Amino acid sequence: MIPFITVSFALALVPAIQAHMAPYHSSMWCLNGTSGQDNQNTNDAVNPLYMLPKSQWWMHANNNCDKFPPAPGKFLELPAGKSFTVEIATNRAFTSYSYDGRFVGTFGDGQAHPELEDPAHSTCVTSPNLHTENATRATGTAFAISYNSNIEDVTMENLVTFTVRYHTPWKLLTTYDVPAGMPPCPAGGCICVWGWVASHCGQPNMYFLPYRCKVTGNTGTRRIAQPKPATYCEGDQTKCVRGAKQPIIWNQAEGSNLITTPGQLPGYNMKLGFADGAQNDIFEPEPTPSQSTAAPSNTTVADPPTRSALECLGMKAVKVLDKRRLHRRWIKL
Repeated sequence: MIPFITVSFALALVPAIQAHMAPYHSSMWCLNGTSGQDNQNTNDAVNPLYMLPKSQWWMHANNNCDKFPPAPGKFLELPAGKSFTVEIATNRAFTSYSYDGRFVGTFGDGQAHPELEDPAHSTCVTSPNLHTENATRATGTAFAISYNSNIEDVTMENLVTFTVRYHTPWKLLTTYDVPAGMPPCPAGGCICVWGWVASHCGQPNMYFLPYRCKVTGNTGTRRIAQPKPATYCEGDQTKCVRGAKQPIIWNQAEGSNLITTPGQLPGYNMKLGFADGAQNDIFEPEPTPSQSTAAPSNTTVADPPTRSALECLGMKAVKVLDKRRLHRRWIKL
């Protein structure tokens, strides 16, 4: 027989099951909710962003999530050249960060959902609300990084998408790959943002959640390039933006960096030029040996160095003195 307290608690979480998804981690903003208390049954982080002014969608400010930073010393560790895992769920209660993990399941609503293991599942999955019919059609999610420790210093111009995972969100545990050789963060860490564009099976909204992060392990010295907005390039890969790209901002009242036409379903995938896994094209180009050692083609030979006025006067004085000495020798002879 299931204990009454467990049944009562499960029933209390039923409304949250219909919610959307977000990656839970100790490094996230509003892990404990937005009440100022440690709420283990919070889903404040999963509220979607749709047709909002930038002041509301930026860093998930629409419900004051941006006002509740992670505890000091908590970082999402990004091992250069390796991978990290987060728990994408509808509610903190269904993760290992609440209730000692008692309500963790295969999917982010704490359930096993064997019916969703069928790759041919063809109806929109609404519990949990994954905005897809099956894993294959899930639009993909991503993390971006800004090499600033203060969230107030983060801008779209310094926020670079560094990892993408196709066919997500889907199950609870989701693993992302980190490019090898990423440079280390400042002493106070970096700011990362998780993004998801839920482009079908419901309201076409997006996510933009902040985390405190740091690059660990075998870091490098190559500089990260300034990112550009992605473009919709399905069917013509020559139109895809190459190199470092900004997170996707879509269907907002202001600040969108992607405009689509009816029928276009964007996501973190090749429709926008994002490869699956580590985004290894985010670095500035390295100079070739010829660029660093060879002289430019328009190099000209320098003119002989000019002598200063003092040098010229000194040379004239020597010549006069030599003439006087020579004249004296002739007189003696």
